[in-house]
Amino acid sequence: MDPDISEILRQWDYDPSRINARKIIGKDGKVKVQMRLDLGLLQMEADGRPDGNMPHGCESLLEYHLRRLATHEQQEGSEAGFVLDSEDCAQLQAEGMQYYYRYLCLFAVEDFERAERDTARNLRVFDLVWQHASDATDKWALEQYRPYLIMMNTRAKVSMAMRQGDYDVALNNTEEAIRAIEQFFASHQESMFGETNNELTLLKSWAEQLRESKPPSLEEHLEHELKAALQREDYEAAARIRDQIQDLTKQRPRP
Repeated sequence: MDPDISEILRQWDYDPSRINARKIIGKDGKVKVQMRLDLGLLQMEADGRPDGNMPHGCESLLEYHLRRLATHEQQEGSEAGFVLDSEDCAQLQAEGMQYYYRYLCLFAVEDFERAERDTARNLRVFDLVWQHASDATDKWALEQYRPYLIMMNTRAKVSMAMRQGDYDVALNNTEEAIRAIEQFFASHQESMFGETNNELTLLKSWAEQLRESKPPSLEEHLEHELKAALQREDYEAAARIRDQIQDLTKQRPRP
């Protein structure tokens, strides 16, 4: 095996203005994700832990500690007393960086399904550390990035929804993320956060764009037609349109 990767780097120019990423099929037949850096190349597994390792026989350290937590809860009857020490948290944070680099690449190649999976996975790490880390410093080392991670997870969800032309799902996901970040700031009265938040500003901008670009629904179209019929005093057409609206209302699922 030739360890020199110079030829690979020459065939793939580095562009500092964007994330240089691609997906390939490895010699093992599995999908790999590659990131071109200025001085080299990163290669990650597309599924499972990015480096392909299985710590303690688990897919990731997160899964290992979740298994520990489940065992503790089964033995003790509750989660009380389960603790992650600083070394546990540092290892989880280092592992989370692997998923961070991978989901950046997945966004670049528009693999939004895997990007949603990885961002949701890192949010689970944040939850675990916040609930069970013994040191507050270890908690905040991750928690301070929660708004960003919520935004990135929402970006993946919205991108998937828009591929299907589903404006309602895209808007619902965006509004849910806005509420989650607002709740985050309401819960953490920390001086480290400024009066404005870039992620929140961006999400609100997305929501406004979605509302403006969303095509009218059939019911909204009929409401417009009904108003026009009444204005021109075409009451027969108005009655017919009103019946159609009522039929749609009856078909609408109850909340």
